[in-house]
Amino acid sequence: MPFREPVSDRRNVSEKHINPNIIYMTLIKSISGIRGTIGGKAGDTLNPLDIVKFTSAYATLIRKTTRVESNKIVVGRDARISGEMVKNVVCGTLMGMGFDVVNIGLASTPTTEIAVTMEGACGGIILTASHNPRMWNALKLLNEKGEFLNKEEGNEVLRIAEAEDFEYADVDHLGSYREDDTYDQKHIDMVKNLKLVDVEAIRKAGFRVALDCVNSVGGIILPKLLEQLGVAQVTGLFMEATGDFQHNPEPLEKNLTDIKTLMQKGGHDIAFVVDPDVDRLALFCEDGTMYGEEYTLVTVADYILQHTPGNTVSNLSSTRALRDVTRKYGCEYNAAAVGEVNVVTKMKDTHAVIGGEGNGGVIYPEAHCGRDALVGIALILTYLAKKGMKTSELRATYPPYFIAKNRIDLTPETDVDAILAKVKDLYKDQEVNDIDGVKIDFPDKWVHLRKSNTEPIIRVYSEASTMEAADELGKQIMDVVYSFAK
Repeated sequence: MPFREPVSDRRNVSEKHINPNIIYMTLIKSISGIRGTIGGKAGDTLNPLDIVKFTSAYATLIRKTTRVESNKIVVGRDARISGEMVKNVVCGTLMGMGFDVVNIGLASTPTTEIAVTMEGACGGIILTASHNPRMWNALKLLNEKGEFLNKEEGNEVLRIAEAEDFEYADVDHLGSYREDDTYDQKHIDMVKNLKLVDVEAIRKAGFRVALDCVNSVGGIILPKLLEQLGVAQVTGLFMEATGDFQHNPEPLEKNLTDIKTLMQKGGHDIAFVVDPDVDRLALFCEDGTMYGEEYTLVTVADYILQHTPGNTVSNLSSTRALRDVTRKYGCEYNAAAVGEVNVVTKMKDTHAVIGGEGNGGVIYPEAHCGRDALVGIALILTYLAKKGMKTSELRATYPPYFIAKNRIDLTPETDVDAILAKVKDLYKDQEVNDIDGVKIDFPDKWVHLRKSNTEPIIRVYSEASTMEAADELGKQIMDVVYSFAK
């Protein structure tokens, strides 16, 4: 399989690291893990002392709650510059807590998730700040199923860390350390063996694929995946896993001018773009137009439901197109609160066959219960091969929706819950969902208000058949909120 890496992959962008919008003294502790910028004083940023404390708290929780006999914890990381340092601190701390560490090295988030179950481990830690810029890193915490901790477990980790309620092993009970670099291939094998992935159909289609892997672990695993799927040609941008991101790593169209330009020149059938830990997947059509991150999950669901009728789930802020596609096949769509753990919980409760999030996160339980760009790529290539369509032609088969995103800045004294309650009452004649803020479903559009847990703001997501209509709806509801806040 020919592989080309354009020389433009290493541009001279000496000013790219200076961002006045980034707060460098930041440490954020939440139920999903701990994240922050590297450097600074203990307690202010993500630094070795706080990493030790939080890792110790996680290990204490796992020791109390695990239902497997294993003493192993898997550690995997993306390619961030700080990753080696954070990995050393985490692995040493886990050994000090008496756990046997299986370090799978540079690995995607979904690869680390499946490694937990394949190892029969009692947990896992992923070292990645996902789509955050290069100065950030984070610890994402997994249970024995390779899934993120739930709210109760996450809160207990926070409590243990705050109280420093942990105890280290004595010299005769320290944990062991082992490195295992086989999990990329095991992950690829799992994807290739999915019943709805047709490697022969992909090979016969002779796809020409472009990639943007934003200088992280996608540049290691995705070329291997595409080669083994039989893709004829791959052109890669930002493939070297240096962690020195050559553009903002969040896979939004405004950040993806290089891959857009490449696709506009012609010669490729589709482009795949991933974030640094490869759990989000965005697409570009053969003509350089963005497929729309929201429609990654919609397309995969369309293919899955044709062969495996069943329920679907996405979060409240995701496109209505998934609901429309689901109902087209006579199946039931359900909405979950924002957050992968909430989507997975809802999927299990409703026995969903496919689900995920509108940020390009595909969760296919036939593979595992985590967002996985590799699964998304293989299923989309299979569907394109079987349809015999151009990527833009497939995109045109789905309902056209556009999502606008706004925010309402309030004062710390504002009672945000009271305002949301008033909004809910005002629109009680519409379909209202309040499991995560307030979402109001109108016949042809929707708006979702979510309060921040850390700032006095309300995030406003709105969707309609045009971007202008979506933005107008969002601002209309914002005016209502401002009137209640007076």
